[in-house]
Amino acid sequence: MEGVIFTSNINENKAVAQLVEIIALKRGLSPATAKKIRTAAALHDIGKQKVPESILNKPGKLTPQEFEIIKTHTTLGAKMLGSFQGELGEMARVTALYHHEWHNGCGYWGKFADSLPFYVSIIAIADVFTALMCERPYKKAWPPEDVMEYIQNQSGTQFNPALVESFLLLVREDDRVSALFDGR
Repeated sequence: MEGVIFTSNINENKAVAQLVEIIALKRGLSPATAKKIRTAAALHDIGKQKVPESILNKPGKLTPQEFEIIKTHTTLGAKMLGSFQGELGEMARVTALYHHEWHNGCGYWGKFADSLPFYVSIIAIADVFTALMCERPYKKAWPPEDVMEYIQNQSGTQFNPALVESFLLLVREDDRVSALFDGR
């Protein structure tokens, strides 16, 4: 990671999906399972299509009411994916609904991440990493070292501790991760 320069000229959903697949494969999941998780990850924020752009792109801090509207992207996304059948459909719905749940149960809906399929935890860490690495209307992109420190500090709170350790190692050692963020 040292000396790696990241840029934020990427499609965030695509980066999350690719990062999730890399993590899943490094965690020893089969290529077929990793591909399903990647597809579910690509759809995790589909509910944002139903959130007003004025809220999504607001340059300042959200009001409590606006934050409640943002939170609905998870339930809206799960509903939008309701007609998808089979294992992949279920994975996509679960991911859309619960990707903001925390390891300690303090996420959007108060579910403990340990009560959810492990792939949700993989998608959650990839989503936060990507969001922090990228510029948004309301914030600048964080330096990679700050993102890594945040992820480490949230181990056991926001993120599964076993996943944090392997994720941070992956980010430091796998050039595919930096390639997602430096335009290679």
